[in-house]
Amino acid sequence: MNWMKHLVIYFLISALVIIPGVYSLARYGLKLSIEFTGGTRLTLVSVKSPPDVVIQSFKEFTPSLEFSDKDSVTLKMKTISQDTAQKVVDGLKTDNQDIKITSFESIGPALGSETIKKTINALIIASVLLLSYISFAFKKIKYGICAVIAMFHDTLVLIGSFSLLGHFFNIEVDLLFVTAVLTILSFSVHDTIVVFDRIRELTHKSKGSNYVSIVNRAVTETMSRSLNNSLTIIFMLLAMFLIGGETTRYFSLALLIGTITGTYSSTFSAAPLLIVWENVFSKKK
Repeated sequence: MNWMKHLVIYFLISALVIIPGVYSLARYGLKLSIEFTGGTRLTLVSVKSPPDVVIQSFKEFTPSLEFSDKDSVTLKMKTISQDTAQKVVDGLKTDNQDIKITSFESIGPALGSETIKKTINALIIASVLLLSYISFAFKKIKYGICAVIAMFHDTLVLIGSFSLLGHFFNIEVDLLFVTAVLTILSFSVHDTIVVFDRIRELTHKSKGSNYVSIVNRAVTETMSRSLNNSLTIIFMLLAMFLIGGETTRYFSLALLIGTITGTYSSTFSAAPLLIVWENVFSKKK
């Protein structure tokens, strides 16, 4: 099958997915958790009152509900001391005799700002290292640049998706999301290298052949492997998202989105970018 004759369609699909996310990022940004913004998170157990009543008790600290079940409530709010939180909880004991704080976590704004800086630095360092390594391994910088562009494609899709989810469904970005982003970058590049390696092999074996046909053959030969590998991961992550715990639900969702877009980009973004590169620079020569 001639996969590479539809380059414009592949780039159009990528644009249709990325543009709404980029618009959302520019207008709404990401809904950051207290790991980035600073604040306090606490969990109360043996709660008999409705969550709204508990939230109202902490109203001066602008609380929001993070999680609740039959008898426990997790809130996040502006930074407060544990003593202050305990006084508020004591005021709830009239209707909640056994209520108590089982988890208390407070993060200052300075630490949250430092976390954001470290996250950005990690992404920059990973990009530079991957660009250098792939360019060195394949002995041509075009492979490194196209792989990194495809990697940023996946990053934009994932971050843009969570910007939209944060705006419409109040889903926050936490440190687990950062872990998911870095994990997906690794997965995306790994899949891309498999395709690139096959392109390089066929280029050496079929000297004089049309470059588009070489790329198309490489994509065809690696397609089943990429799909089989990705589907096993996708099924596992889907199960994790549907039946997993609340704390890992959106982590698994981030990995799921990243795995799907990473599988797509290695074949339908990275490989077409090589063809565009070849067409542009061969014409200049």
